[in-house]
Amino acid sequence: MATATEEPLTVEAAAELPVLDALGPSGPYRTHNRQEITDVTGAVMAELSLAPALYVNRAVKALRAATPLPAAGRAAALARAAELFRTATLGGLTPKEYEAAVSRVSGLPIAVVRTATQTCAERVGQSYRSVQLAGPRGAVSDWRDPLARTGQAVWARRGEVLAVHVPGNHPGTHGFWPEALALGYRVAVRPAAREPFTAHRLVLALREAGFGNDHVMLLPCGHDAADAIVQGADLAYGGDEIIRQYADDPGVLSLQPGRSKILVTADADWRDHLDMIVDSITRHAGSGCVNATGILVEGDPAPLAGAIAERLAALPSLPPHDERACLPVQSAKSARALEKYVLERAQGTRAWLGGTGFVDELGDGSAVLRPTVHQVDAPDAPQVGAELPFPCVWVAPWNRADGIAPLRDTLVLAVLTEDEELVDELVAEPTISNLHVGPRATHWHRPGLPHDGYLGEFLMRSKTVVRV
Repeated sequence: MATATEEPLTVEAAAELPVLDALGPSGPYRTHNRQEITDVTGAVMAELSLAPALYVNRAVKALRAATPLPAAGRAAALARAAELFRTATLGGLTPKEYEAAVSRVSGLPIAVVRTATQTCAERVGQSYRSVQLAGPRGAVSDWRDPLARTGQAVWARRGEVLAVHVPGNHPGTHGFWPEALALGYRVAVRPAAREPFTAHRLVLALREAGFGNDHVMLLPCGHDAADAIVQGADLAYGGDEIIRQYADDPGVLSLQPGRSKILVTADADWRDHLDMIVDSITRHAGSGCVNATGILVEGDPAPLAGAIAERLAALPSLPPHDERACLPVQSAKSARALEKYVLERAQGTRAWLGGTGFVDELGDGSAVLRPTVHQVDAPDAPQVGAELPFPCVWVAPWNRADGIAPLRDTLVLAVLTEDEELVDELVAEPTISNLHVGPRATHWHRPGLPHDGYLGEFLMRSKTVVRV
């Protein structure tokens, strides 16, 4: 591996883009050791500077030594960063150029990326408000609060530095970690090699908005240095392979598969809600953890499976830059590997759509992942727990005797029912993170509501403070 060295960024070098530099304590950091970022056709889009472990260790130490901005300054900087992320030219890219780059490398339709830009900006802008909502009602955020004179719970950080390893499946995943900055943490972000543009743009926006170079950093790196980021930080958050190897560490919050589902009981007519069901499956091009992948039906699931398949079969196969595109695209090689995996997993099921294959090659080295619909025999069939980066849905029968066991381990459950006792059980089930009662799509969300719990629940704790 080549030795990384820091190089001054000349006008000529900056104009070369596409090089995405690390953003460390002294500003942009360009290395000789770089990783190519390719689009779904295999064309090289950019180079990503890879920081060595020694540099990463120094960077994390600088984060730890930094003093957080005052609370009001953090709130103002986050609001400003949201506007910059949405509207400004950052890293040489206008918003439209940024969105086009993300669409090309991720394979997400350009309309999906455009919406994600707005959603991410909204979440960042609301970060300070969101963390206030996450705090316990009985706690104050500052020991100087007059209530602390007679004894009061104070909501305090569990550490000072957060390591963030966010997956590159969707730009919206970057909307949550800035809440750590709202709480006074300093943050080291390792961008996903698959799609580093969003992390790079957001860190630039945060810095321009008022967070110092020693408050938030972008540290692209290889596996060894990525491990150093986690070990050097107090807490870590994310969903890539580095985070998952620390899954049993209480200081690491690992993002889990969504396995989002819809339950239709006998007292609800699915025909009245087919639009919502299909929207839950296909929004975000079916790539998100909040997309429904399991549909459970009290009674015969075949009619609903057939209706879903009919709707999904009509979706067009288009390259991601087409305004009408609504399905994800991957390299043809990756798509064929995924197709082989899904067809093997689907053995023994009834295929309503995609049973003989779902890859539609576009002739330029890329391929559309077309939807699949399979019917399984039981609600606890192993396929129901599968989550894949395209509209892939498993439809299963369910009855009252099955209970809520098949619905566990679900990020979002939308339930169409009039049975309040069933709703009571579902609300009480700890492994169901979010419950939508009635015709509310699984992807519905707004700033201030928990996604998989509040991030603040992981980052903070309450302690008693009394002053004399």
